[in-house]
Amino acid sequence: MSGARAWNDGEVGPGALSRGTAALYRVLVLEALLVLTTLPTAVLVVLLDRSAANLPLYAVALLPVGPALVAGLAAARSWEVDQDLSPSRGFWRAYRRDALGTLAWWAPLLAVLTVLALNAAHAELVPGGAALRPAGLVLAALLSVVGGHLAVLQARFAFRLRDAVRIALAQVVPQWRFSLGVLSLLLVGATVTALAFDVVTLLLAWAGVLLLHVMARPLVADVTERFTVHD
Repeated sequence: MSGARAWNDGEVGPGALSRGTAALYRVLVLEALLVLTTLPTAVLVVLLDRSAANLPLYAVALLPVGPALVAGLAAARSWEVDQDLSPSRGFWRAYRRDALGTLAWWAPLLAVLTVLALNAAHAELVPGGAALRPAGLVLAALLSVVGGHLAVLQARFAFRLRDAVRIALAQVVPQWRFSLGVLSLLLVGATVTALAFDVVTLLLAWAGVLLLHVMARPLVADVTERFTVHD
């Protein structure tokens, strides 16, 4: 009864064709919103040369990606709850709500990753630097995974920043499947960027966001059970 009422109260019919069309429409809207909110990133990345000297500028260019990612994850969740044909509503609501909170950890994360990337790029200039490069790469991978956890926590919960960081760090190993999923998505994104154009990665951003949303379900369930108050 509740399932039928959900469909009747929404704008999407119960038929397979209606649901398929609505799903396609949501994907197209999500991609359009991701392109719109990361347009400064796309422009700067296209203009910049792929040089280690430009790594700080790449970090600045990537600042809009964090809020867009969090808003996309929140929108994907809202579509599961609200069966209507206004998929942009959940995206913009989350973007306004979480943009500043996301930048509070996204900007420092990019800064640290930039320092690690610069150290790795210029490791030969420092005695013993080449030997430390693997450690820097491992740390960068770990921080990227923590960033994936934080994006999900930002989109789904209202934790204070320090609490969210602690939870993200605590979940890296227990939620190892999700952590590996984050690394896999980053590897695929880096490979597509290297073999194709940077814009191609942006055009496939919707797939990355939806995959991250699906992979995060066990993480969200565990965090909800362990770190939130239940009635």
